[in-house]
Amino acid sequence: MRRAGLALLAALASALCLAAAADPAERLPDPAQEARARILFKEVRCMVCQNESIEDSEAELAVDLRRMVRERVAAGDDDAAVRRWLVERYGEFVMLRPSLSAANLVLWLAPLAAVLAGGLALAERLRQGREAAATLTPEEAERLASLVGGRNGHDPALKSSPDDPIA
Repeated sequence: MRRAGLALLAALASALCLAAAADPAERLPDPAQEARARILFKEVRCMVCQNESIEDSEAELAVDLRRMVRERVAAGDDDAAVRRWLVERYGEFVMLRPSLSAANLVLWLAPLAAVLAGGLALAERLRQGREAAATLTPEEAERLASLVGGRNGHDPALKSSPDDPIA
């Protein structure tokens, strides 16, 4: 019984793999070109799925991108030319691993810079708050002393009742 279940599972997995395989009519006749195109498929982002390559996606745009990559490879473009063409047409976002450039560096470093600037601003704000709390004007010091003294029963203006928990 267990073997039958495993055989059924294997048959189902095989059927799913065949169903997910690309249409043979889409493939390039030259196996070397098809292999190059498939390597490129793994590097290109599906703009619909966003975190999937166009090789793994079945979105209509991914199908179109696979067709366009095959056309460029069949036309004789090398891999770098195909990548450049895709980036020129769709922007750097189309690549799953974008190249290192000044614009990308800014995108990676801007959040870090914002967090650091916020941390420095917060530290400065806390420092200013401590300094402000530590320095009282003479009038504030006198008022504070009278309030603290009044709670201890030294201020005759404050009348306390026997039920007053502060007195």
